[in-house]
Amino acid sequence: MELKNTEKQEHSVVALTIEVTKAEFEAAKDKAFKKTGKNITVPGFRKGKAPRKMIEKLYGEGVFFEEAFNIVYPEAMDMAVEKSGIKPVGRADVDLGDPAEEGGLTIIAKVPVEPEVELGEYKGIEVEKETVKVLAADVKAELNRLAQRNARTETVDRKAKKNDTVDLDFEGFVDGQPFDGGKAEHHALTLGSGSFIPGFEDQLIGCKAGDEKDVVVTFPEEYHAKELAGKEAVFKCKVHKVEETILPEMDDEFAKDVSDTCETLDDLKKEISDRLKAQRQEAAEHDFEDKLIDGLIAVMKADIPQAMIENQIDSAVQDFGYRMQMQGMGMEQYLKMTGTDMNTFRGMFREQAERQVKTRLALQKLAALENIAVSDTEVDEEYGKMAEQYGMEVDKIKAAVNAEALREDLKISNALEFLKKNAKVKKPAAKKKSADEAEAAEDAAE
Repeated sequence: MELKNTEKQEHSVVALTIEVTKAEFEAAKDKAFKKTGKNITVPGFRKGKAPRKMIEKLYGEGVFFEEAFNIVYPEAMDMAVEKSGIKPVGRADVDLGDPAEEGGLTIIAKVPVEPEVELGEYKGIEVEKETVKVLAADVKAELNRLAQRNARTETVDRKAKKNDTVDLDFEGFVDGQPFDGGKAEHHALTLGSGSFIPGFEDQLIGCKAGDEKDVVVTFPEEYHAKELAGKEAVFKCKVHKVEETILPEMDDEFAKDVSDTCETLDDLKKEISDRLKAQRQEAAEHDFEDKLIDGLIAVMKADIPQAMIENQIDSAVQDFGYRMQMQGMGMEQYLKMTGTDMNTFRGMFREQAERQVKTRLALQKLAALENIAVSDTEVDEEYGKMAEQYGMEVDKIKAAVNAEALREDLKISNALEFLKKNAKVKKPAAKKKSADEAEAAEDAAE
C-alpha cells in the first residue's frame, strides 16, 4: 500500500489518497474468508467447508469486501498518517476512488487535523484587574450574617414588628373562591423577608397572638401562576404566636462559638477579613485570566475543525455522566427527568467547549513561539502535588496520569503565566454605587 497524495482542504481537513494493491486486498479477502466463511452455508458442502471462490460465485464477488476493507483500513491509515505527518483530531470521512489496478483499492480519507494557528501581538495585551479591598463594613456584614445564623428565637407577648417571625394560618381567595396553593397552617413567616407577595408581610406588622386579619394584596402581573397574575386576593389570616429573633452578643465568647481557631472577637474579625480578601483575590485573578485569554483569542487565527469542538463536548458530557452516577442516576434517567434530548443537552456545552479549544490552541502556539518548556523536575513536583491532593502514593498517580499529557498541561500553564507577566494591567474605572448598594453598606456599618 502507498500514500499517493496529500491535499489540504478547508476547515483544517486533509484528504489522504491511499492505494492498496490487488495482491494486498486479495490477502485481506483471504483473511476475511477465514474469519467469516465458516458461518456461510453453501448447498453440497458442510457448513464452513465451501471454498472461497464457490461462496463468491453464489453470493457475489463483494461478499467479503466489507470485512476485507475493515482488515486493511487500519494499517493503511496508520501508514498514511505517519508518512503525511498529520495530527488527526477526529474520525476520517472515507470514500472509495477508482482503483489503480483491477482488484485493488483506492481509499480517500478526509481527516480533520490540528489547525494551523497564527497569533498576532500577544505581548502587552491590556486588561483590567480589580484591586482587592476588604472594608470594615464588609467584615461587619459578615459578622451580622454569623450572628443571624446563631440567633435564637423567643416567643413574645406583644405586637409583631419587622424582622419578627409569626406563626400563622392563612387561606387565600380570589373573587370569593379559594385557589390551589393558597392555604397553609402554622406557617412560620419572617416579616420583612420578602418571601411572600408584596404587601402581605407589611399588613401583619402590628398583629399579636390570637389576632385574625384579612390581608388584601394584588398578585404581580408576571406571577408564575397565570390564572392569578394581576388578580386581587384576600388572605384570611390567624396569628398563633409572635417570635422575636435574639442575636448573640458580639464578644469574645461569640467568637469562640462560631470559630474553632479564634479566642477573641478581634481574632474573628481578622479571620473574616483574611478569608474575604483571599476569596476576592482568587475571583479577581480568575476574572483577570479570563479577560486576558479573551484578548489572546482575539489575536488568534485558526480554522478549527468541528471535530475538535465535538471531542470537547464529549468530554464534558462524560464528566457530567460520571457525576450523575456518583449520585445514583444514569444519563438516560437524567435526560428523561429533565425532559431533554441528548442533542439539546450537548448544545448546552457548545459555547464553553469552543472557548476551551480556542484557549488551548492559542496557548500551545504561544508556548511554541516562546520555546516554553517543562522540566522533569516540574513534572515530578506536579505528581507530588497530585498525590498529596488525592491522598495517594506517587507511583499510583504516575500509573494513572500519562507523563506526556501532564507535561503538555504544565506547558499550557507556563504559557498562561508568560501571558500574565507580559500583560499591561490597568485599573478598572470607578463604579458608581447604586442606591441599593449604598443602603446595604450603610446598614452593614451600623
